[in-house]
Amino acid sequence: MDLIAQLAHELNLKAANIEAAVKLIDEGNTIPFISRYRKEATGGMDDVALRALDERLSYLRNLEQRKEDVILLIDAQGKLTPELEQQIREATQLQRVEDLYKPYRKKRMTRAQKAREAGLEPLANMIIMQASAKGSALDAAAAYVNEEAGFDTPEKALAGAADIVAETVAEDPENVADLRAFTQNTADIVVEATDPTEKTPYEPYYSYDEPLRRIPNHRVLAIDRGEREGKLRVRVNVDGAAATARLGSRWPRRQGVFAPIFDAAIADGYKRLMAPSLEREARAKLTVRAQTEAVNVFAKNLEGLLSARPVRGARVLALDPGYRTGCKVAVMDETGKLLDHGVVYPTKPRHDVAGTKRELARLVKKDGVNTIVIGNGTASRETEEVVSEFIAEQAPELRYTIVNEAGASVYSASELASQEYPDLDVTVRGAMSLGRRLQDPLAELVKIPPQSIGVGQY
Repeated sequence: MDLIAQLAHELNLKAANIEAAVKLIDEGNTIPFISRYRKEATGGMDDVALRALDERLSYLRNLEQRKEDVILLIDAQGKLTPELEQQIREATQLQRVEDLYKPYRKKRMTRAQKAREAGLEPLANMIIMQASAKGSALDAAAAYVNEEAGFDTPEKALAGAADIVAETVAEDPENVADLRAFTQNTADIVVEATDPTEKTPYEPYYSYDEPLRRIPNHRVLAIDRGEREGKLRVRVNVDGAAATARLGSRWPRRQGVFAPIFDAAIADGYKRLMAPSLEREARAKLTVRAQTEAVNVFAKNLEGLLSARPVRGARVLALDPGYRTGCKVAVMDETGKLLDHGVVYPTKPRHDVAGTKRELARLVKKDGVNTIVIGNGTASRETEEVVSEFIAEQAPELRYTIVNEAGASVYSASELASQEYPDLDVTVRGAMSLGRRLQDPLAELVKIPPQSIGVGQY
């Protein structure tokens, strides 16, 4: 395979630029370096195009290496034919290569393998070829009885041959590809509760089903999480009868004494060997799709969050709203240094609006505050009403803003926060974090674990 030509075709770029970029990558240069300092060689490819090139190049190289490995492994068994080698070399996806290799992969002793070792493969071929036979199928099977291997009756010999047929059908790469597409296009995700009486965040999925091809990524993530926590049972529901009929249609005109055996082997091959792996594969594909999209959404949202411009010259009074425990207050100068802290109670149950306004007026005058920051969590709306009234009545020169408080409580109780402010209570640290998110978002948000920063899909 000409990797350069293929990459140029797929990415719609000039082959010379692709070749130069691949050479630079192979020399160990990083994507940021190439995009910034080697534009003349790559034809001005930006970092996005270079990353796409790097990922695709890695995939294609892995694909070629896997092809060579599979060809060598099959050849070592003496089973490589020119037709099979051509199919492997023409494969464009790793999945196709693995499907072609599956019948030759070393595996644990299966029922079919045991039957092969007992010499029942010729009988299995008779079933597949629908060979004519004198008498019944059992009469034909009598010639293959092998007492030492455990196939000591015609019935057992016929069952062993049927196991070989079932495995042959289930491992045929064309059958696998066809039934994989059928599963992806027709299956449903079916979810139920492990305990329908238990109250959990997953109640919307206690009795739920949706077509596999249409389920959105955020729902996949929620269902996967509920399953991991033992609250949900999830399965892929496929029309087994339709799948078996589809598989059987690949061998038309089944007739003669072996026809019922062949039909049963096809059904067994699908139900016992194909369906479980295809359903696991479908679930895994869904999860990978959802996780990949979640990472992309998170990265995009996080980039916007971290790129927010700092507000210079802001002397901040930060309010971390709450009900029973009140609103935590932290006052900071322009550099983020703590000047004052306390608690006010503008919300229920105390609802001390007058006292809150007096304390705000005192702190604004004492510390020269010019900006009030309010966290967007519990009691944020009620706190904002009091603050807006206070500004309208007593300090029209003030301004206020709402900031996202996701992760503030996590940071305030973290080891890092304890090291930064060992003498401060966690509530004060949380309020300070809100104020500093306005003053310098990047410097403050990098202290928070990514999973707690609140910009993900689920």
